Amino acid sequence: MADPVQIMPRVSASHQALMFPTLTPEQIDQIARQGSLRAVTRGDVLIDVGDTPVPFFVVKSGQVQIVRPSLQGDTVVVVHGPGRFTGEANLFLGRRSLTRAEVVEPGEVVELSHEAVRHLVQTEPEISEILMRAFIYRRIELVAHGFGDVALIGSTHSAPTLRIREFLTRNGHPFSYLDLDREPDIQDLLDRFHVAVGDIPVLICCGDAVLRNPSNQQIAASLGFNEEIDQTHVRDVVIIGAGPAGLAAAVYCASEGLDVLVVESQAPGGQAGASSRIENYLGFPTGISGSDLAGRAYAQAQRLGAQIAIAKGATRLACDRAPYAVHLDDGLPVPARAVIIATGAQYRKLALENLSQFEGVGVYYGATPMERPLCAGEEVVVVGGGNSAGQAAVYLAKSSARVHMFVRGLRLADTMSQYLIQRIEEQPSIEVRTQAEIVALEGAEHLERVRWKDKRTGAVETSDIRHVFMMAGAVPNTRWLQRCVALDDNGFVKTGADLSDEDLAAARWSLPRRPHLLETSLPGVFAVGDVRSGNVKRVASAVGEGSIAIAFVHQVLGQ
Repeated sequence: MADPVQIMPRVSASHQALMFPTLTPEQIDQIARQGSLRAVTRGDVLIDVGDTPVPFFVVKSGQVQIVRPSLQGDTVVVVHGPGRFTGEANLFLGRRSLTRAEVVEPGEVVELSHEAVRHLVQTEPEISEILMRAFIYRRIELVAHGFGDVALIGSTHSAPTLRIREFLTRNGHPFSYLDLDREPDIQDLLDRFHVAVGDIPVLICCGDAVLRNPSNQQIAASLGFNEEIDQTHVRDVVIIGAGPAGLAAAVYCASEGLDVLVVESQAPGGQAGASSRIENYLGFPTGISGSDLAGRAYAQAQRLGAQIAIAKGATRLACDRAPYAVHLDDGLPVPARAVIIATGAQYRKLALENLSQFEGVGVYYGATPMERPLCAGEEVVVVGGGNSAGQAAVYLAKSSARVHMFVRGLRLADTMSQYLIQRIEEQPSIEVRTQAEIVALEGAEHLERVRWKDKRTGAVETSDIRHVFMMAGAVPNTRWLQRCVALDDNGFVKTGADLSDEDLAAARWSLPRRPHLLETSLPGVFAVGDVRSGNVKRVASAVGEGSIAIAFVHQVLGQ
């Protein structure tokens, strides 16, 4: 049998054991009770690229190799012998297969359908742990090696290129990236697909589909992200937003047997998903990145049976009668007996005339492995005095020449956790400027200079800084609600005891009881996390609210 070390040389022995565990005969028999035994011969293709739903196979005898086709030819990823099994995260995400599984030595396999595997991991904890761990680690390696069905041709100086890279990365979809500015032979590939340089960025999907500067919705549709999702039938719960609060609600909904659909306009994780490090979340003494936390919660929700629609934004809540309907940007409404609003908040945009000109080409709203290489060795500005800004400053200081923190307030202690303040004070390359604000951005195709003002003295300075990270303030994502529920003066959703008699009268609250904790002025509609008025702005509190809301959802559904 081929050795995985030779195929994936970067994988350590301990990592291999997690990716390619060997099941015991007893475990195979246990799995076989939920599937069927099948004889296979050399050359049989068990799974082909693009197949959906993806079946699951355990090798009892013989060998099955996993192949990744590409424009450059086939690559053998691994060969499974007796006791090994096929599959990776796409099996649970309901997406198309990225690889081909073909028999190279005749024998027998145990075959389980997509639905049978889902049932298996929900009912057999020991086997579930082995399978889920292997699937997650395999997906990590596919992403690390770019072993996917997507090639992105773009430029580091292109805002749409950065957007597409972030969308694919945050959704855990493997892709290879070809930089127009660095790849000497890129023109040959462009000519092959009749692509002009002006079409960049270009996404080549599944070997032949060519998407020129596609939207996130077009990418999701081309890659089949949501093919398994039926938007027409009435759900017990529809959750709008897959940040920490929305994912927590999805986990508890699914684990308690509710039919739940999560609708996410971008990628799982929300603002927290773009955090370089969360160090005060319970249970992770050395911290955890926002992307890792989001990835684990996403996988957990999927394993328990929640469905998550990606690149589907809510445009309106039809609240005039039950069941409610959440209208999406694809024009289709999703009916629901209960709704949880978890759309979070976004960083406040500075009132600068040409701000949009530099978004993605010098102005960024997240500090992740996508953005950090763009400013390596250069000076950067981080705008904001909260924890997100502090985490970004510490993260960027590892590779930037200097980090200037612009804080509107008098001191960091008013808005930032002490552990981050201490980290910033110990980092000589971070300079904190309190009562400072950017007043102008200058440049042509890319940001070139920043003009800023010291509010204490009125002095204005100009610095040749090409990268600014905006992480100040919070604007709730509530425009789509169109005043369907009561909002506070800043646009956040009012819930529970914060709803006054006047709010309920204006909303025509018809029930004899008052709204439950986290319930809005619309019965059966809840708000959790950063979108809620009075939220605590901590990941842990958002997760708590998402889980607590389900107890009240059950009461509403039982009425």
